[in-house]
Amino acid sequence: MRLPLILLFFLSFCYRSHAQVNDRWQWMEPADTLNKKRFWGSLGTGAAIYSGAALGLYHAWYKDFELTKFRTFDDLREWQQMDKMGHLLTTYTESRLLYDGARWTGLDKKRSLWLAGAAGMFLQSTVEIMDGFSAEWGFSWSDMGFNALGMGAFVAQEAFWDEQRISLKISTNRRLPSPDEFVLSTDGSVTASVRERHIALYGRSIPERFLKDYNTMTIWASANISAFAPKTRLPRWLNIAVGYGSANLYGGFGNSWTDDEGYTFNLPAQDYERYREFYLSFDVDLKRIPTRRRFLRSVLSILNFIKISAPALEYNTAGKLRFHPIFF
Repeated sequence: MRLPLILLFFLSFCYRSHAQVNDRWQWMEPADTLNKKRFWGSLGTGAAIYSGAALGLYHAWYKDFELTKFRTFDDLREWQQMDKMGHLLTTYTESRLLYDGARWTGLDKKRSLWLAGAAGMFLQSTVEIMDGFSAEWGFSWSDMGFNALGMGAFVAQEAFWDEQRISLKISTNRRLPSPDEFVLSTDGSVTASVRERHIALYGRSIPERFLKDYNTMTIWASANISAFAPKTRLPRWLNIAVGYGSANLYGGFGNSWTDDEGYTFNLPAQDYERYREFYLSFDVDLKRIPTRRRFLRSVLSILNFIKISAPALEYNTAGKLRFHPIFF
């Protein structure tokens, strides 16, 4: 899953708060009517950052791989669909932040929704087209399908409810295999570190692993309780969330790989069973936390793609039911 992280930072820049209190952050107040200076300024800045991000993405991901004629690639069954959940979350988040940015310029709701949906799909299509010309990957119709679902999840809720009652979020932990976990090659001549295989796939740094590590991430649908039950006495910010994750993913279809020297490794299924995880937990809708500070409201809204740590109940396809006092 090659998430366009730089683009998410750009979208965060575009977002502006909706608070109504007079303070020094008055400039963050959305315009009542179209403010051409804001609109063209945001458009120009966004175009410049998008161009830089696309160039950076090419050099980071594609430069060292062979280019081919445009081709498609069916990866729907890879990684137990964790990469598809990433596409769903990314396009949803992009569309949400772009919509808020458009509203800040003074565009009306209808035009803002059209712009957010179209721009969100355009940003993700850049990645898919680059994939299509890479011998390592290929254009994925299933990726585009989940991109459309993510965009649609935002647009539909905003159009019908005028708010996001169900937010898509991510959480992750920093679990890594033990340094003394090794596997023999199929010919029994050499060993490989499972930990190093994990790092080779998902990265070593915290930011990399936060948005790339399929073994430690969970994608959530977080529903606001008071939005569906307005008469409840529960806090307005309290959500209930269902999550999806996977474990022991060390290859797209199976836990086998060949290293640079040509040795092949297979992780034993009895020790590294690939299974799916399903979670039920509580969460916090950061956008609904009451505050009079525009800047703080803006920060909370940007960070609302992160699932807050809370107790969680897990059921997995390995047949185990677990309770986690705190799960992140």
